[in-house]
Amino acid sequence: MLDRLFARFREKEETEADPEQDLRLAVACLLVEAARADEVYKDEERRLIGNMLAKQFSLDAGATDQLLEDAEAAQAAANDLYGFSSVVKQGLDQEGKMKLVEDMWVIALSDREKAPYEEMVIRRLIGLIHLEDTASTLARRRAADRLGHDKA
Repeated sequence: MLDRLFARFREKEETEADPEQDLRLAVACLLVEAARADEVYKDEERRLIGNMLAKQFSLDAGATDQLLEDAEAAQAAANDLYGFSSVVKQGLDQEGKMKLVEDMWVIALSDREKAPYEEMVIRRLIGLIHLEDTASTLARRRAADRLGHDKA
């Protein structure tokens, strides 16, 4: 009996799911993952992520703050990237995926330190969302250009 009751609640949650909100949350979680990969989550990185989310999804300050808080909590509770990457793989076209990877590189390179964990997270995501390795290199160069860095 309890199984049927829980199944009904799950069905209701599935029918009420908002694919656009799921996509926004998945993108935000992956950006937070990139920022936290080196185990140092700086205010500057958080501001960068907020600005990226506000611009990409046309969010006001309140909605951006809420999305970022939700993403920080979801990322902290996640065991892996698969749940987020599968939403992104389905919800973004090739250009959108490239933009996400570039934004992740902007976050990773923003402190001018190359952390192997940040690179590992981005490279793992590249495979999960079915982009070529060369896409990561191109995205990294674009990110370095956006930040005004000579080399990335």
